[in-house]
Amino acid sequence: MDLNTVVEIRDGRHPAPWRPGDAWLGGGTYLFSEPQPHLRRLVDLSRTGWTPVRRGPDGSLEIAATCTIAQLSRYARGLGAPAAPLFEQCCRAFLASFKIWNMATVGGNLCNALPAGPMTSLTAALDGECLLLAQDGGRRRVRVADFVTGAGRKDLAEGELLRSVTLPARALSCRTAFRQASLYGLGRSGVLVVGALDPLDGSLAVTLTASTVRPVRLWFPLAPTAGRLRAAIEGAVADGEWFDDIHGLPRWRRHMTFRYAEEIRRELEGGPR
Repeated sequence: MDLNTVVEIRDGRHPAPWRPGDAWLGGGTYLFSEPQPHLRRLVDLSRTGWTPVRRGPDGSLEIAATCTIAQLSRYARGLGAPAAPLFEQCCRAFLASFKIWNMATVGGNLCNALPAGPMTSLTAALDGECLLLAQDGGRRRVRVADFVTGAGRKDLAEGELLRSVTLPARALSCRTAFRQASLYGLGRSGVLVVGALDPLDGSLAVTLTASTVRPVRLWFPLAPTAGRLRAAIEGAVADGEWFDDIHGLPRWRRHMTFRYAEEIRRELEGGPR
């Protein structure tokens, strides 16, 4: 879609004062998908040269905001970590064409803050942390589970930039389980639940996305009973936080979330597959 209110595209490599009507341009799959009448200038990040995915000396994984879904998928195939299958599962949850895979970015998916955003699911489940850069040069870090605060809402100040997401080495060593539901075969996720079992201490994290307006990450020091898991979900998700749109009614999303969370609890409790 043409954005006929945009009068300038600025190279993101060269700092300049932020002004009303500016927007960061990564892959552009959202920006060019619908009218954006409030925009006047795009700040292009495509030539920043950020390494898409980089393994840190401590074993952590830094994913640049400009990393495309295709690049992340290719990298994960050779990752060699127990949590590696989760990357492809979440990439496939896009149910998008190869054209979207080669343009859509991890950062864009996070900053759109849609409940069904699968990069939110992936990075929240693996306890990811966002690096945010302010216009004045300041930096701050926010957990992905806290970065997305609601449907279309995120903890991002005016002009602030999501630079990268870092996944800790310990999370990559977790054994994971994945469940997803849509109302139809090629539909947007209505429910997406991920479990991550830490092999070091036996703790379990269960992360809910798509069915809720924000990511909900529940952590248990030991694998919970079915009753404790259900009670934790009920306590963490208020009645008004079950998402409601054409891709699923709140009652159905809630039911499937409880069902999948229990399936995941049993799968990971049962030991290696």
